[in-house]
Amino acid sequence: MMSINRRQALTRIIGISTAAAGATLMGTSAFAATNADGQYQLALGEKLKYVPLDPMATAKLAYQTGGGCMHQVFHSVVTMLAQSNSADADKFKSIPTALAGYGFAGVTGQGTLCGNLNAIGMLVNILDDINGQNNAVIANTFRYYENTTLPLTSPEFIAGIGSTAEKTALVGSSSKAMSVLCHSSISNWSRASGLPFSKKAERCYRLSASMTYHLVELLNRAYQGENIGALPGSKPSLEAQDCQVCHGSSGTLGSAASVKTDMECTTCHTGHFN
Repeated sequence: MMSINRRQALTRIIGISTAAAGATLMGTSAFAATNADGQYQLALGEKLKYVPLDPMATAKLAYQTGGGCMHQVFHSVVTMLAQSNSADADKFKSIPTALAGYGFAGVTGQGTLCGNLNAIGMLVNILDDINGQNNAVIANTFRYYENTTLPLTSPEFIAGIGSTAEKTALVGSSSKAMSVLCHSSISNWSRASGLPFSKKAERCYRLSASMTYHLVELLNRAYQGENIGALPGSKPSLEAQDCQVCHGSSGTLGSAASVKTDMECTTCHTGHFN
């Protein structure tokens, strides 16, 4: 048997330790979404695989989930994907959905971007390419929120999400937001129903369920190959398109300001020719 002296032994030990350290560093680098403890973390720019979900089951989960509208939408879809046959189901399980809790009432009560839409943007942004329709899904859900009488009121939908006809009285009236802002959405609902902001609970629970249902339907249709961007509801209204003729993102007419938005314009701006 070959013998080695103390210096040779130390050299071998140092060499092995150095190699092990190098392997550890390489492992962390090679798996950028894994932290130093070997735990998975979603990396910036990483995309996860979507698979079709049951729209009503997901809407029901959103309705039964607390934490505000943004959390309801984000949590319900991520949770359903974590329980699905997606190749990334385990990665969806690792996402801390509680981080979406800030979006209630237009970002911690500020009345700005509705939490439903905030959640949709955050969710679709981490989904892998769905036949090139991800941006169109976001556009369609934003336009749907602006221009659709919500929350949904059919008996089938109310039963499907686990609510009751008796609770419908708490909603007052459905209404059109005419904006992506919580402020406009709540104001128009209050005017239609005669109820104050403090009474919005059932209405907003059903609104989150309604938006979740529509979102999952769109994602499923995109997954099946439908061109969501070609749907009329994915484009700005004719009034907003008219505004974009002068107020473009790359060029303007005369002294007109450059604007980047597809949201409804006339909700806040009366226009130049009224």
